[in-house]
Amino acid sequence: MAELKSMLNELEERMDKTVDFMKDEFATIRAGRANPHVLDRLTVDYYGTPTPLQQVGNISVPEARMILIQPWDKSLLKAIEKAIQVSDLGINPTNDGTSIRLVFPELTEERRKMLVKDIKKKGEAAKIAVRNIRRDGADNFKKLEKAAEITEDDLAVGNDKLQKLTDKAVEKIDKAVEAKNKEIMTV
Repeated sequence: MAELKSMLNELEERMDKTVDFMKDEFATIRAGRANPHVLDRLTVDYYGTPTPLQQVGNISVPEARMILIQPWDKSLLKAIEKAIQVSDLGINPTNDGTSIRLVFPELTEERRKMLVKDIKKKGEAAKIAVRNIRRDGADNFKKLEKAAEITEDDLAVGNDKLQKLTDKAVEKIDKAVEAKNKEIMTV
């Protein structure tokens, strides 16, 4: 039974990581307002090393729809500008010689609906990942029962607890999807 508990803890941890990964992906989705997290995946060539944008300058949000990037080394302005242009942000940076401004245009209704679809897809992918974790766990429980390491009752209890963990993770995913959709659709 102790082995069953440790397996359940491991499965719960994997499900939580899946939910956290999805939430991190949601943070990088542009929602009309300036959010510095949209720059999380961008790297700049800093003396031959790809370096995250946050580590080469100060990133601030002076206005609701603007991000200001002030690199500590002014020679990086061109590299930062290029990194933003080749990214999938869809924003043209403005370089004034000391800093870079990113102005986020208002999202159109059509773009909002596309983002909502994308969010739902990411949510479904996370649910599928959670269900795959549940299936792996159930298979492992069956193997333990066949090897006579746990009883049939332990197997039933384990599967029941595993289903509850799955339901809890799916509920977290649904809430995160709903919250992000609400954020996107709020004008």
